[in-house]
Amino acid sequence: MTPFAAKVYKAVLSIPLGQVRSYKWVARKAGSARACRAVGQILKRNPYPLIIPCHRVVKSDKHIGGYAFGSRQKKLLLDLERELAKCLTG
Repeated sequence: MTPFAAKVYKAVLSIPLGQVRSYKWVARKAGSARACRAVGQILKRNPYPLIIPCHRVVKSDKHIGGYAFGSRQKKLLLDLERELAKCLTG
């Protein structure tokens, strides 16, 4: 794993349950604001997709974007997490 990939995964791990961030946000957080596509490629190869919640990363325009298991699965995970977050916060 490259140092940049480690930073990308660390940034993604900081996204709270039930929330999303953009590829651009992750790239900035990882130290390379213009590396949005690189972030996408790194997340596409995420070896632990439920532990490192790459499904919480969306396009800047809030459209869902890609996901290794399909955009339908990504939307399902996001919807489930939003509901879970609501339950946990009361």
